[in-house]
Parts: sequence; C-alpha cells; structure tokens
Amino acid sequence: MVLPYKHEPFTDFTVEENKKAFEEALKQVKEELGQHHDLLIDGERVRTDAQITSTNPANTKQVVGTVSKANADLAEKAVQSAATAFEDWRKWDPRARAEILFRAASKIRRRKHEFSAYLVYEVGKPWKEADADTAEAIDFLEYYGRQMIELKEGKPVESRPGEENRYIYTSTGVAVVIPPWNLAFAIMAGTTVAPLVTGSTVVMKPASNSPVIAAKFVEVLEESGLPKGVLNFVPGSGGEVGDYLVDHPKTALISFTGSRDVGTRILKRAAEIQAGQNHLKQVIAEMGGKDTVVVDKEANLETAADAIIVSAFGFSGQKCSSGSRAVVHEDVYDEVLEMVKERTEKLTVGNASEENVYMGPVVDQGAFDKIMGYMDVGKQEGRLVTGGKGDDSKGYFIEPTVFADLDPNSRMQQEEIFGPVVCFTKAKDFDEAIDIANNTEYGLTGAVISDNREHLEKAKYDFHVGNLYFNRNCTGAIVGYQPFGGFKMSGTDSKAGGPDYLALHMQAKTISEKY
Repeated sequence: MVLPYKHEPFTDFTVEENKKAFEEALKQVKEELGQHHDLLIDGERVRTDAQITSTNPANTKQVVGTVSKANADLAEKAVQSAATAFEDWRKWDPRARAEILFRAASKIRRRKHEFSAYLVYEVGKPWKEADADTAEAIDFLEYYGRQMIELKEGKPVESRPGEENRYIYTSTGVAVVIPPWNLAFAIMAGTTVAPLVTGSTVVMKPASNSPVIAAKFVEVLEESGLPKGVLNFVPGSGGEVGDYLVDHPKTALISFTGSRDVGTRILKRAAEIQAGQNHLKQVIAEMGGKDTVVVDKEANLETAADAIIVSAFGFSGQKCSSGSRAVVHEDVYDEVLEMVKERTEKLTVGNASEENVYMGPVVDQGAFDKIMGYMDVGKQEGRLVTGGKGDDSKGYFIEPTVFADLDPNSRMQQEEIFGPVVCFTKAKDFDEAIDIANNTEYGLTGAVISDNREHLEKAKYDFHVGNLYFNRNCTGAIVGYQPFGGFKMSGTDSKAGGPDYLALHMQAKTISEKY
C-alpha cells in the first residue's frame, strides 16, 4: 500500500537541535569537498582528461568538486546505451519503476541536511532555501511515483456492446534532460525521474554550475535499483554535448529548463528531422520570467511589502519565478516603496554557510557582471532607492537593490535580470496595473495584493500567467499543491508537479477489440 502524497516538511532552524544537525552536515560536507565524479554510461563509470570544476560562488577559491567532461563521442555512447536499455525498461511494471523513486526519496530524506549542505556550497543557497530545494526534490520523487501508479491502467473511455475500448499510456523512448543550476536539486531531480518513471530512459546533461549535486543524485538512483543504461550522466558543454543530444535521431523527448534564448533554440533544432529519425520529438521547455507583484490601493500594505521582498530577493533573485517588478497603485506607491526600502536595508548578505544569512552570492562571474551592468541601466532609466553595489573580490555578492519610477516599457521592466533587483512602476488604477503586468513577453508567475474581491476576480481572467498568487509572494510553488509552468515565452506550461505532467512524457494509445 502506498500512502497518500504529503509534502515534505521544511526544517525549522529556530529549533536548536535542527540548527546543530545542519551545522554538523555543513562540517561533514566541507570535509568531502574537492572529490572527483565520473560520467555514467551504460552502468559504467567513465573518466576523462577534460573536467568541469565546480567552485563555491561565496568563496571562489573553494573547489566543491570536479566532474569528468563528456564530448560528442561519449554522448553518442550514452544515447545508444539509453536506446538499448529502453527496450527492457519500458516493459517494467510502472509500480516497480515508482518503487525505485520511493526508495530514492527515503534515502535522500535520511540524508536531507547533507544534500542541502552541498547546495549551500555549490550554488550559494542560504539554509532555508537549500532545505526547501531538497524538500522539493523529495516531493517530486514521491509525487511522480504515485502519479505513475495512478496512470498505469490508463484513463477510462467508453465501450459498447460487442466492442471493448481502452486508452493507455506508453513509454516514449530516449529522453534528454537538461536541468538548470538555480534549483540545482529539485528541478534536476524532477525532470530526470519524470521520464524515468514513465518508462523512458534518460541522458542527463547537468548544468555546469551544479554538476556535483547532480552526480550525488545519480548515485542515489543507482543505489535504489535503477538498471544500467536507464540513466546516463554526461556533463559537458551546451554547444558540443547539448546540441548533439538534442539533434540525435534517437532522441524522442527533450526536457529543458533554462533561459528563453536556449529554450527557443532547442525547440527550433528539435523540429528539424534528422537522417534516420522516424518520429517527431516532444519538447518540454520551462524558460524565463519577468514576474510582477501588483499592489492595489485596497491592500494590506504590510502583506504587500513582505510579498515584494520575498519575491524579489529569495535566492538573490535567481529564480524564473522571482518578482522583479512591482506595479503599485499611485495612491499607495510612496508608502509601499518606503516600506520595501526599510525592509531591504535590513536584509543580510553573506556566505550562505553562515546561519541567518538572508541572501548569499549570485552564481558566477558572468551573472555578477550581467547584473551589475543592469545597475547602470537602472540609474539611467529610473531612480536608485537602495542597494546597487557589488563585490566580487572573494565571491559574487550583490546588494539587494530597489529602483523606482520606471517606465513600463523600459529595459529594466522588460528584460530578465535574474538577480536581486526589483523595479517599481506606478499605476493610476487597477486596470492599468494589470495591463502593465501583462506587457512583457513572459507569463510565468504573478501576484496580486488586494482586499477587493472584484479586482481579484478580474485578475483570475486578465492576468496572463501560469501561476497566479493572491495576497502572498509569487515564488515557492509546492509539488502537488501549485503545479508550476508559464505562458507565452516562459515555456510550454508543462505544469511540473501537477496531475498532467507525466502524460506529457508518454504517448497515448487507443486499443479497440471487437467481439
């Protein structure tokens, strides 16, 4: 018997026992840093001379680990391995595949602080953010396992006298999974196990900024009973390995989470039929966001200020769901802006391994340089209220930053900054606020802070985003509670962590028999 799905609880670090346990995990993982991790192809470890080095973005001299780096030849071997393994894996009972996920979830749960500690060191996540990332990874395993058991018999369709009809789901083939670095455990785990549990085999190319946590997860899946060749682990460059995997004629499914530019490029490449290819490739793409917190004049302003802070500065704004825009009714604009300024200036920035650090570093030098470049743009287009400074002498630290009085069509209000920056724009009424919220090419998340029920009802239909939140922040979707995915250029709205997600990884088949 499988118990009903229940969201993995977050750790309360105000409890001294939990605090000490996490500090011990940080100490343990620190002693493990610097280890090497090999590729996994057809169940065998493969070491290459070329390597990817993962460093701590809060302390760039600290090496988190190294991983072997694949090339096109090794990517070819991985695809062939996955194609061979698929013929057996697809015939496994779906429940047996789900049970591997449940075993893996149990192993991760017992080592929860250890995995969270790796997230602290590898991508600079503060304690609470790292803990939530690991909890979400567990949630994906538990939720998708249960979803697969529900779907194993298909969906009911009508039959008639003398004729029986069935509607079932069949496995797709070789899946290429290209996860991001920002939810380095959760999204990486979720996008990997979704095709696995549906009977596809996987070639996973982790993000180059977070390959160590991915390698640790691959080890857990192996230990949980995953057969050889079903999952192949091939870190490498996007231009060489990524393109090769996307273009391969045996690739049946591509699951990508990342930037708009890379996602649209994958969609274009996947649409081209390769020599020897006899199927259309399925693409699941979750891309960028330029997400807005709308504040009505009839709103609890404390709630509004807190929602803006959490949405903008959680994990240093490095989430596709981050609320980087605040569109505020003119009657309360100045008051909300001042409240956000005061709260922002109290936020702590530092090494994420330390307790009570609200914001850690941004992920790397490229991100630091890009975000700091936007500081100059913001000063030209609007008014710097607070923040705006950065320091990359030891790590990649940027102050939480607020800009005000921006035109809705300015670069700051249109382009995805992916950093700890929130931009304020004034609206004369609620209708204009919603129009401004909709005026970007993205449509991922949004929040409305209002006590006006008529306005909330209007937003349900007129605010064009995949995840809409009322009177709370616009980040932090929980698996099984708030299925996640966006409209427009934010992606294919695949709704990860939702009841329709696994079906996107399979092919529906109708079987009809006449008696």
